[in-house]
Amino acid sequence: MKLAWYLPTLPSVKWKIATQLGVEYAVAALPAERYYMKPWNFKALLYAKESLNDAGLKLEVIEPAPPHYKIKLGLPGRDEEIEIFKQVLRNMAALDIPVLCYNFMPQSGWYRTSFAKKGRGGALVTAFDSKLMQAAPQLTEAGTQTDIQIWDNYKYFMDKVLPVAEACKVKLALHPDDPPVPSLQGVSRIFRNVENFDKALELYPSDYNGITFCQGSFAAMNEDIPSLIRHFGRKIFFVHFRDIRGDADAFEETFHDEGQTDMKACMRAYKEIGFDGVIRTDHAPVMAGESGENPAYEMLGHIFATGYLKGLLEE
Repeated sequence: MKLAWYLPTLPSVKWKIATQLGVEYAVAALPAERYYMKPWNFKALLYAKESLNDAGLKLEVIEPAPPHYKIKLGLPGRDEEIEIFKQVLRNMAALDIPVLCYNFMPQSGWYRTSFAKKGRGGALVTAFDSKLMQAAPQLTEAGTQTDIQIWDNYKYFMDKVLPVAEACKVKLALHPDDPPVPSLQGVSRIFRNVENFDKALELYPSDYNGITFCQGSFAAMNEDIPSLIRHFGRKIFFVHFRDIRGDADAFEETFHDEGQTDMKACMRAYKEIGFDGVIRTDHAPVMAGESGENPAYEMLGHIFATGYLKGLLEE
């Protein structure tokens, strides 16, 4: 497995900390717009990759995907977003960046009702409680959207984008809904269960159509994570290493060593399926002395998670 950190594309102390921890791979978002370059331009991505490479980090995954808000809701302008998506895939191929992590969570992306729940020792963790969402207004310019509509939007997208991914040999790694609830504010979230992931993989049986295996999101589906790793097998293209306590209706994130998932069994399962892709530490608690301005992505919790993960990988 390739141990990675989620890193900025401009020089950062995180680059130094990651390499000091023995991390050799990077996961990064498209670079910010600067020097009159759009984030999805070839030159912008080239600068990002080579800057990380000069720091001793190989860029292996782009996450998140380029803008696809209109794609997911089926709004006017989605074809323009699809063309940008295709351009990113072609640029990734030219630069030998093999995996694009994307999601199909309409409107809201990953969603929490608190970013300051008290975890172990008073560390701050993110949490979700569906009861707090019951009175939320239905806020989307697309109005209420059903499962059927979101599936139609997904198929419209995949019909146009997957052939380009195949031609470019760039893997599309679909992230599960987080939280995996049926809907938020009137908009369905279809990648909330294993059945719908199986359906997507059957609809598009391609070597370049697979999964970002986010352990925390699948754990919120009440799934046995080691068994699910074996179920998806070679369709796992990329791994988010994190854990929770609870289920889709109400959960809180945890330190990586204290959640409900058997992490040792997970590592054994990854080895059994021959997974040799990128695994990165995901959502970590905010620890003492940290500002909390970047919930789940401050640094101390990820340092702890990296040490824990390296220990598991050596077993």
